[in-house]
Amino acid sequence: MLYCPPTYEKCMKAISRMQKVDIGGVDLNLLKLFDALLKEGSVTGAGARLGLSQPAASRGLARLRRLLNDRILVRTTNGWEFTQRALALSAPVTKLLDDARAIVAPSEFHPSTASGQFTVATADHLALLLMPELVAKFASLAPGIDLVMPATAGDNVDLIAQGSADLAIGSFEGLPARFYSRRLYDEDFVCVVRQDHPIIDEELTLEKFVSLSHLSVIITGQGRSTVDEALAQHGLTRRIAVRTPHFLVAPMIVAESDLILCIPRRLAHRLAKSVAIEVLELPVEIPSFTPSIIWHERQHDDPAHIWLRNLIVEIARKL
Repeated sequence: MLYCPPTYEKCMKAISRMQKVDIGGVDLNLLKLFDALLKEGSVTGAGARLGLSQPAASRGLARLRRLLNDRILVRTTNGWEFTQRALALSAPVTKLLDDARAIVAPSEFHPSTASGQFTVATADHLALLLMPELVAKFASLAPGIDLVMPATAGDNVDLIAQGSADLAIGSFEGLPARFYSRRLYDEDFVCVVRQDHPIIDEELTLEKFVSLSHLSVIITGQGRSTVDEALAQHGLTRRIAVRTPHFLVAPMIVAESDLILCIPRRLAHRLAKSVAIEVLELPVEIPSFTPSIIWHERQHDDPAHIWLRNLIVEIARKL
């Protein structure tokens, strides 16, 4: 009979020197029985712990003895006692079962003790609306987690596909397969001009709107905006005096010029608190849009990622 030294490391070395056993032919439930025997100290108690009858537990012990080539339990003048090998294997078996439970058990995420980082890709105007509170939430709820906002790459879909970002926030159409999305809120457009602009004292008609010089924000720097598409349906065009891909720079330019700018309503009202601009209603109907968060299926069931998504949705609801 093999004697297994009473330390975990020495025991595992001794086991490794044994003849290799085909794990496919081993009933791992026998290790659960072994663990129950150690905890209960009797076959009857181990059977009750596992919901087995006494005969079933006895048959399991016989199989366990054959598997380990050891009697496991022996009768002495003091009652039933474990063999030296059984005692030596108790720690490795307990650890093995704990590891197995950790593998199959649902993973958990505790933000207060977690560490690491999240990478959230988004355009500057959505970052302005959402990121300040998200950073504050991280500081109070998950102080060990860092937040990274990478440079935008178009609509940021490629960043998600490549695993370079955990999620992206924006307006998306025709997402690739294996992507998920969640709506944040419905948004529309308004106009902004400097606070002392002459148009403020007049009714902003469609004719006056197209007669003004415009500043246009196109993130990609190419193509027509939704404003131009809406005007085209009326057979109208506008003069775009300045084009920029930066939502946050545009209102600063407007505040120092006679230009008029169309931007999302929530952004306009947020900026009007700190920039000398006035918010006006658009004289032309433009389709609304819906900012969303998107992510890849590889992270769909990850508890940490679910926590982040829910946190962003909660913040968006307050806008």
